[in-house]
Amino acid sequence: MRISEFCGLTFKDIDLTEKTIDINHQLLRKPNSGPYGGAYVEATKSKSGTRILPMTDDVVVCFKNLLKNRPSPKIEPMVNGKTGFINLNRRGKPTTAVDWQQYFVRIVRSYNKSHTLQLPQITPHICRHTYCSRQARSGMSPKALQYLMGHSNISITLNTYTHLSLENIAEEVARCQNFS
Repeated sequence: MRISEFCGLTFKDIDLTEKTIDINHQLLRKPNSGPYGGAYVEATKSKSGTRILPMTDDVVVCFKNLLKNRPSPKIEPMVNGKTGFINLNRRGKPTTAVDWQQYFVRIVRSYNKSHTLQLPQITPHICRHTYCSRQARSGMSPKALQYLMGHSNISITLNTYTHLSLENIAEEVARCQNFS
């Protein structure tokens, strides 16, 4: 999912029994304004962005941990009528994409201070590209991947988000050669 969709998740959007995530809005931020740092709720990026995602068992465990470790604010934040945001910062306010980008910068900086092999800049959006590429390489159907990514057009999924290296292509050629 997009980082803004992840930030917008509320308790109502997560069903741990059915193992589904209902993506029907996103949490965005206008810098330097509003009670929650300018946070506001908006519809998903496109009609196809509104979707229900299945969760793997690993994702269920991650959400259970998120919920268990979620801060308990004195007053539950409300943004545009939505409340119960899963991702809150230390001050009890909903996190936004900018917060997550800053987390990533700090993590990479900390890692690079103590390791010879340096990590490049990593963002939540790069993780989205990586997910899409890995699922495509694993053989996921392009239409299923398009749905999961929330893309309105399959060409966005295949031409913009799916990245293959020469090594990936050589592996695919070798795999298909066995079927000849």
